[in-house]
Amino acid sequence: MFKVYCDAKGVRALPATTETVAAYIAAEAKTAKPSTIGRRVAAIRYAHKLAGLETPTDAEGVKATMRGIRRTFGGARNKKAPAVAAKMHSMVATAPDGLAGLRDRALLLLGFAGAFRRSELVALDVADIEETETGLLVRIRGSKTDQERQGVTIAIARGDIACPVKALRAWLDTAGIDSGPIFRPIDKAGTVRPSRLTCRSVANIVKAYAGRAGFDSSTFSGHSLRSGFLTSAAGKGASIFKMMDVSRHKSVETLRGYVRDAELFKDHAGAGLL
Repeated sequence: MFKVYCDAKGVRALPATTETVAAYIAAEAKTAKPSTIGRRVAAIRYAHKLAGLETPTDAEGVKATMRGIRRTFGGARNKKAPAVAAKMHSMVATAPDGLAGLRDRALLLLGFAGAFRRSELVALDVADIEETETGLLVRIRGSKTDQERQGVTIAIARGDIACPVKALRAWLDTAGIDSGPIFRPIDKAGTVRPSRLTCRSVANIVKAYAGRAGFDSSTFSGHSLRSGFLTSAAGKGASIFKMMDVSRHKSVETLRGYVRDAELFKDHAGAGLL
């Protein structure tokens, strides 16, 4: 993207001047979030390091431009609603009979129970799943925080009210899926296609079921499954380290936000004052 910008401006992308990088990120601020621009700056820096060149991104001019962008456009994040356990029960209760309902129920419950990212969920194959007496062992072959694809196995517990293990088995058996992608599109004729669902499809399914259950679907996204599990687990007092076993977060600090959100009213300083 940076090279395309530089070609259009008639300037060099490698090595790039401080002024070129600063102008680029200022232009990007019109359409991209500060966090996105930060990643692009990191990519420009890395490209220069690989080429053995001085990194223009370390210059004060670039840093000052980034600070200005964060001050101007940073703002409060528009956080999506977590699909906490109670809401998840309401959502899956609206699943219709038939293949689509079985698939969606399995997708929602497994996505919640495993605190999956959308990309991880749609990447699952039947071979990645091992069913045991106590639940599921799920192999995640790669993720946002595992770029080298070393993989990790997480445990999915069985449920008492809405069981992800039973929901997944019902979908696979009814759809006749014994290998390849787990979550697949279903065409208008009711035929299960061999391809995978897309990340966008996961978000659409979450939104659709939130709306069916009477919630504001615009406040939900694919991430609502992951945040819903973490918020629910924190609300029940789960160990933050046990939460990390499921969510695969690398930083405790990242999870603190979920714990804080779940405990905003717990032992509140104003309780009983009025």
